Amino acid sequence: MHNMGTVQRREVPFHPRRQLSDDALWRLFIFPTLALLIAMNIFPLFYSLYLSFTDYSAIARKPPVWVGLQNYRSILNDKQLWVYFATTGRYALFSVTLEMVIGFGLAMLLRERFKGSGVITTLILIPMMLSPVVVGLFWKLIYNPSFGIFNYLLGFSDPSKAPDWLANPKLALWAVVIVDVWMWSPFVMLLCLSGLNAIPEYLYEAAVIDRASPWFQFWRITLPQVAPLLLIAVLFRTIEAFKAFDLVMGLTGGGPGDATELIAVNLYRQAFLGQWRTGRSSALAYIILVIIIGVSNVYIRYLNKLRGEG
Repeated sequence: MHNMGTVQRREVPFHPRRQLSDDALWRLFIFPTLALLIAMNIFPLFYSLYLSFTDYSAIARKPPVWVGLQNYRSILNDKQLWVYFATTGRYALFSVTLEMVIGFGLAMLLRERFKGSGVITTLILIPMMLSPVVVGLFWKLIYNPSFGIFNYLLGFSDPSKAPDWLANPKLALWAVVIVDVWMWSPFVMLLCLSGLNAIPEYLYEAAVIDRASPWFQFWRITLPQVAPLLLIAVLFRTIEAFKAFDLVMGLTGGGPGDATELIAVNLYRQAFLGQWRTGRSSALAYIILVIIIGVSNVYIRYLNKLRGEG
């Protein structure tokens, strides 16, 4: 019989606490990420490069046939494709220029704090938060010559005399440019606003003491200080303009005719919409990539020169 006054002690088996070392944690997080990166980015990149040298269709159920540089020669000698490149260049030039002017202007207006400036800034940023396809469909209704509000704002009270922006080949590209500017000028405004707020006040105070005019302050202080951020905005928006696809497809589908057939839209058409020319479209994608890298390199060189690093 056990003595109830005696405290019974049981031997608890000792299990050493298992801990992951820093190296194990590093591998635990890095290796899955690395595997996903290779599977979703690196492999498709090199596989599409291989396909660009082949005659291959994704729906033909035939293996790729090596044709060397034939796809590249065919694209570079295709005059119609250069028309699409020219359309893309005009679209990039018009949209990026207007976005720089409007975005910088908005940043200058919102630089000074006033009552309600925070709400106004938030409202201006809303377009860039929307899906481009939704924006395209939304503006399709706005441009409608029968009931759309855009022509009324321009003073066309009679719908029968109002221009059909999306059906007129001379106006369709401008219609896409206007929507792109409406959507992405806030992005430029944000970059410029951060640059304007970072300018030291003592520069303006010194200019006032020297009786410098507002134009002199803008030209010699404001613009040089914001110029690097403006150039970064130009770089980002130019790259996006060469990749513009979803907004155009939602708004015009590349039409009327080929008036808004940007090179990214044509690439999608060759790759998927009825043509399924996988090898040729892969080659076209790499040509676009080389052009974007070339343009970006020019911008970056100029940016470094502006910073005094060139």
